[in-house]
Amino acid sequence: MSMEILTIEEVAALLRVSERTVYEWANKGEIPCGKLGTSWRFKRSEIEKWVDSRLGSEQKGRGDFVPLFIDRLLSPDHIMMVESISKNELLQAMVEMISSSPNVKSRKELEAGIFHREQLMSTGIGMGIGIPHVRNNSVKDVVLGAALVRNGVDGYESLDSQPVKLVFLIAASSDQHSEHLKLLSQISSKLKDASVREALCNAADAADFYRLLTGEEG
Repeated sequence: MSMEILTIEEVAALLRVSERTVYEWANKGEIPCGKLGTSWRFKRSEIEKWVDSRLGSEQKGRGDFVPLFIDRLLSPDHIMMVESISKNELLQAMVEMISSSPNVKSRKELEAGIFHREQLMSTGIGMGIGIPHVRNNSVKDVVLGAALVRNGVDGYESLDSQPVKLVFLIAASSDQHSEHLKLLSQISSKLKDASVREALCNAADAADFYRLLTGEEG
């Protein structure tokens, strides 16, 4: 990935926290950043290193912290394969899909949270990837869903204006900040590799997609 300079809003979207939280971290010097005029700016590479460092420290300090892994959270029945679809239709379908999980307490609240987050800022992060997400009390524990839209999602409004084909929906409880960051880090690391993205976009079916993503047989 090329060097990227991020705004507070973009860091908040990347880390799944509020803009106020990022602003407070910056003012206290708790997050790597610099000022351009009166505005805070952040290097994506430094933010990713900072996230990895925080996660490593937290895992050492908490005996009850169990790292999350994509293969433990995702299953082929939570992977959608469609040719074409609008953004709103896709989000509704993905929420409906993961709501079959016992960890989802309220499908309606989950859907409202996902759409509210998209209204604040598109979760199309570039490279054909979208990561809609929410942390609220609609879920008891982290839930993950994925979708491959072969012809691209209509109207996703990605940061790089490229068609979004790979979508990962993350839903977590309000108090699962660290778990959320860990999962984000794993997904981002996987999808940085252009060959992985290409393979996923050419997956034959949900089981094939799962195998390519996790390295396991679905």
